[in-house]
Amino acid sequence: MAELDVSIAAPDADVAAPAPTFPELLSVFTRIGFLSFGGPAGQIALMHRELVEDRLWVGEEDFLHALNFCHLLPGPEAQQLATWIGWRLQGVRGGLAAGLLFVIPGAAIILALSVLYALAANLGWVAALFTGVKAAVLAIVMQALLRIAGRALDTGVKR
Repeated sequence: MAELDVSIAAPDADVAAPAPTFPELLSVFTRIGFLSFGGPAGQIALMHRELVEDRLWVGEEDFLHALNFCHLLPGPEAQQLATWIGWRLQGVRGGLAAGLLFVIPGAAIILALSVLYALAANLGWVAALFTGVKAAVLAIVMQALLRIAGRALDTGVKR
């Protein structure tokens, strides 16, 4: 009779799910591209939540090692991290897709908001809308920064 392996990994262990298909990778990085506002802290926190915590495509330790390496490289570390994750999961085409999908949706949204602002900047409700957006982005960035710092730094502060 065959024995079943019923061992349970520790919560901090690097347990990875099977690699995603290319369409799954495209879908997730399109979502990340549309939602990743607020600069690198928010973008990295979103990638961490989506790819490490929710989907288990990348282990915690690998994610933090790659993030540390991307900090050493010149250029935007969040996009470099996205490109590395795409490459690791689906090779060169995955890296290209993840890197481009990380940037293009956000750039399109910023372009649309810029056009809206240029056309309607003198309207009171538009100015109020942009003031609200600024506050929301600040809150998202602060929450993301605290979350990543709690995981990456060895301090007495708990998540």
